[in-house]
Amino acid sequence: MAKALVLKEGEVDTSGIVSINRQSFSDKLHSYLKKPFSFALFLLIMLATLITAAVVVWILVYVLIQGLPNLKPELFAWRWSFDNMSMMPALINTLVISAVSLAIAGVIGVFAAIFMVEYAKSTNIFVKIVRVAAETLSGIPSIVFGIFGMILFADFFGWGATLLGGSLTMAMMIMPLIMRTTEEALLAVPDSFREGSYALGAGKLRTIFVIILPSAVPGIISGIILGLGRVVGETMALVFTAGSAFNLRYPSGIMSQGCTLTVYMYTLINEGNEYAGVAWAVALVLIILTVLINAAAEYIGNKLKKEY
Repeated sequence: MAKALVLKEGEVDTSGIVSINRQSFSDKLHSYLKKPFSFALFLLIMLATLITAAVVVWILVYVLIQGLPNLKPELFAWRWSFDNMSMMPALINTLVISAVSLAIAGVIGVFAAIFMVEYAKSTNIFVKIVRVAAETLSGIPSIVFGIFGMILFADFFGWGATLLGGSLTMAMMIMPLIMRTTEEALLAVPDSFREGSYALGAGKLRTIFVIILPSAVPGIISGIILGLGRVVGETMALVFTAGSAFNLRYPSGIMSQGCTLTVYMYTLINEGNEYAGVAWAVALVLIILTVLINAAAEYIGNKLKKEY
């Protein structure tokens, strides 16, 4: 027997309502067939999506197949030796450089974007110069940053190869990216949010940190994820500034030398087929680390995001 539908006060029975702006895939396909140009664009978009997904899946599966059999417990030994070829020191160095560079570039990049959007006028010549400089720096090859960091931190300051020098070099690389993505995220926040906050008596700083920044969190998190991905995947810039794979020891401090996972993998590949299995295992750990970082950033972004 059919269950009687009982509506509470204020509720509306929507079971019989059919949305008129929703179309099935077959209806969309028929409408595309009437317009050949739209149908061609639809096919190109679908093809590009399938190729992108196929390439990503193929890379992940291939690295998983090659790296999983070589992922042995001795690769995570506390101390490196020629017997275990442990990647643990390189993993710790990678996390240290990522954290320090993100702390420096994130703070400077976000506050610079706040100044350009909320304080400086859009016609300010200084803002235009900074934007052009940021876009130019984003396109400079990483090896140029590595050479600059080596000349400045290793030679001019006399630090030599250090984790701090590598972190500062990586901070210079990702700072323009974080600044530009944060700026675009702040510009995407509607002006009505600012006007409503000012109308309720809130000051500028309170409006920025309570209303504007929480609304722009998704865009800021995207810039941070892209910056972290570049730090984790960087090789040559860190060879010149942080140290080579011959420095496979735990950092005794921020001023000590250290080798990251990418530098370690690069060195193993250059050694020939003898250490190819270890290199594939390091590649698998790099992918897992990147996925974990992205998931953590997404989780934090969802916690900080406010719904209006």
